[in-house]
Amino acid sequence: MPPVPRTIRFLAPLLGLLALALAVLPALAAELTFLELSGRVVDAANILPADRRAALEARLKAYEEKTSDQVVVATVTSLQGTTVEDFANRLFRHWKLGQAKTDNGVLLLVAPTERKVRIEVGYGLEGSLTDALSRVIIASAITPRFKEGDYAGGVSAGVEGILSILSKDAEEWQRRPEVREDQVDPAQVAIFVVLFLVVLFAVWRMNRSGRRGGLVVLPGPIGGGWSGGTWGDGGSGGFGGGFSGGGGSSGGGGASGDW
Repeated sequence: MPPVPRTIRFLAPLLGLLALALAVLPALAAELTFLELSGRVVDAANILPADRRAALEARLKAYEEKTSDQVVVATVTSLQGTTVEDFANRLFRHWKLGQAKTDNGVLLLVAPTERKVRIEVGYGLEGSLTDALSRVIIASAITPRFKEGDYAGGVSAGVEGILSILSKDAEEWQRRPEVREDQVDPAQVAIFVVLFLVVLFAVWRMNRSGRRGGLVVLPGPIGGGWSGGTWGDGGSGGFGGGFSGGGGSSGGGGASGDW
């Protein structure tokens, strides 16, 4: 029996990991059902009393009119089987939060069923509302109140933290110990590893086909796109009052937490 070529022996473990990655990718790429952007506070999970919801709406409206930064709060009944990071990023892009030229949107997403919370930050605000500062807002202002069942208090405190930092008043938050815990999000690492393996496999296929003169067909998740038709798809979901996203986007900046 002829010996197995060294190239195949080297690639075999990677191909095994790739097979596992391709099994996971469809779940990440599954099409999600998003809510209509009906205002600056979309409380689908119904965790906010009407008066607190109205106060938050007025606060965010006044801030947007003053600065053009668009901050939106959304609560959902389910993450539909995906991660809070994936759901938040795709919802942000679907709603197109922030202005198209400045990408100055922020989404505070709460999923009480899965006990997950995420601050998703538009490209243009990542320099001010950093991942570390987003993490400290969640750890010190939001989740402690959520653990006590005070959803309205946690959301309000989170919003005030976000607005204070965007207003260049970040000194208080920078002094809190959680801001120094610059941890890497495991979900983002997993996605990066999956993408790396897919690209590596694609390059290997290209090298082989180049020698054979064949046509390379990339694996489905890359050739077909990740979005399932939802990333940046369609309009911004405005409603009768005229509120809508301004065309902004996010690259995954922000932080997540649970309670």
